Amino acid sequence: MRLWTAAHAIDDMYQGLVPASVPYFVLDRHYSYVAASGLALAATLGSSLPQPVIGLLVDKWRLGWMAAAGVGLAGVGAGLSGLAPAYPMVWLLLLASGLGVAMFHPAAGTSARADAGGSASAMSIFAAGGSAGFFLAPVLATPALVSLGLGATALFIPPAVLIGLFLLRHHQRALARGAPRSIVAGPDRWAPFLVMTGVEIVRSVVFFGVNTFIELYWIHHLGASRGLAGAALACFLVGGVAGTLLGGRIADRIGLVRALQLGTVAMVPALVALRLCPNAGIALVVAGAAGLATNISFSVMIKLGQDYLPSRPGTATGVTLGLAVSIGGLFAPVLGAIAEARGIAAVFTVLCFVPGLALILGAFLPDPAVPGESTADARSRRAPAGSRGTPRSLLPGRSRGR
Repeated sequence: MRLWTAAHAIDDMYQGLVPASVPYFVLDRHYSYVAASGLALAATLGSSLPQPVIGLLVDKWRLGWMAAAGVGLAGVGAGLSGLAPAYPMVWLLLLASGLGVAMFHPAAGTSARADAGGSASAMSIFAAGGSAGFFLAPVLATPALVSLGLGATALFIPPAVLIGLFLLRHHQRALARGAPRSIVAGPDRWAPFLVMTGVEIVRSVVFFGVNTFIELYWIHHLGASRGLAGAALACFLVGGVAGTLLGGRIADRIGLVRALQLGTVAMVPALVALRLCPNAGIALVVAGAAGLATNISFSVMIKLGQDYLPSRPGTATGVTLGLAVSIGGLFAPVLGAIAEARGIAAVFTVLCFVPGLALILGAFLPDPAVPGESTADARSRRAPAGSRGTPRSLLPGRSRGR
């Protein structure tokens, strides 16, 4: 799982590299705002729309090598974009980088599921790698772009090539030892999967909304400096990494559906506290809590989606990590229109009500147990290794009275 987590971090770093480098295309190449938004659109289109299709291909032909090829293409495309002399070439390179991201997720999610052995905590570590990579991109890229200009994007090519070689070697070793594919028995359950996808879209709307407008909220509503506003964004993203890890732990204890529902409920008070907190300094803690609450259900839904579609883990990953997340991002312009009409505070007021739809949808999600399986069998199947079939009262160190 360490390898898959590192690979996910590096892969999603290139998703974060695009918005970090776009301002420098405006400053150094004098691109218009429309042209700059076109670059972000190219990366988003490449990384989101193809993922479900790629997931279908991974499920059908077992394309394990695609994770290595995807992260390599993501890094080379993003790295060369700063060296390309003309706008059409930059646009195509960022589109190719996005396609590399799309190639990575379904293949990596399928292989990581097999290596995780059914553990939601292990899958949360894999998911947290992506969150960490997205956070690290501006941290690493901004100083390099300020010092060296757009050509500094080429510095980000070697990590992609290196981790791609590691993944390719890992895939070849798995083929050589004939490692069995981990496929959970049971039919695909499309209805609950689609409901869960709706929950993920709602979560994504909240995440992208806060991520996009939190700095402006700190500056224009709370009267903070730009530095403190940047700290608020960092607190939100770091909280998101922590929430992703926490979600897996909670799911292993109380089950995937309950963990998802708990994460959805937790978003409401966190967002309300963020909206009502009057002090910019104290609100940094609230921003971290909002990031944590927003991401508790993130890794849970990756694992839950694969359990709803046990024979199509690549498709489930492609929809969950790709299409659903990107659809949430498409609502950012709607929130921008609200900010133009009513002010930046109105955006966060609206975001307080958005999780309500996820609460309703989450209430209809069934446990991903195989139909016909008894409750005891389901509990035994979800229990951690070493404790299956053993009553809690008979475990060492426990008594019936505790």
